[in-house]
Amino acid sequence: MMTVNEVSKTAGVSVRTLQYYDKIGLLKPTDYSEAGYRLYDVTALERLQQILLFRELEFPLKEIKEILSSPDFDRNKALEQQIILLTMKKEHLENLITFARGIQMIGVRSMDFSVFDTKKIDEYAERAKQQWGKTPEFQEFEQKSQSRTKEEEHVIMENFMKLFEEFGSLRDESPESEAARMQVKKLQDYITKYFYECSEKILLSLGEMYAGGGEFTQNIDRVGGEGTAEFTAEAIRVYCRK
Repeated sequence: MMTVNEVSKTAGVSVRTLQYYDKIGLLKPTDYSEAGYRLYDVTALERLQQILLFRELEFPLKEIKEILSSPDFDRNKALEQQIILLTMKKEHLENLITFARGIQMIGVRSMDFSVFDTKKIDEYAERAKQQWGKTPEFQEFEQKSQSRTKEEEHVIMENFMKLFEEFGSLRDESPESEAARMQVKKLQDYITKYFYECSEKILLSLGEMYAGGGEFTQNIDRVGGEGTAEFTAEAIRVYCRK
């Protein structure tokens, strides 16, 4: 067992922070000494490591508590996701350092702001969070999918991707056209029916994700043709501005 002061020195976390974690139920002491001091065992220290890893990834304390308290929490799976996210952040920081050094050392002038783009990191982080059932939308999705067979799930996803195939057929039209607007409404209704309540706020966020690069964009462009993801995102933006 380690005292709160020993944990503070070992982990580099202030005693006040550990006291606050106890107060909000994020990290409870394993036991108390006869004098009433907090004591922590190996299991508590492992939980503290998980908390600090999530904090490095800028997860709010409330979300960390929900994730660690989830009955589906898998430590190995969480570590795998954390490693991927930390690696993405490392690459992002290395790109920023290279960019800054270019300006400092050789006076590079550039209007390219792509180096500041964190969409891929944000996208992966959001997907990782959703896997722990923290959002009402994910919980609703789980409830709706519980009674479905694998065959039914397959059909639902197949028809979902067909919606983007239909978006692809509209690429030559304006995102402001009536056909594009109707297709966005069709997408919104489909998500609400089979996945979760798709408000315009959520729909707009999904649109940004679709066109944000990575897996989403690749899958959409594969079924609808090059540029379908961006067209879909723009059509969604127009629809939500109405």
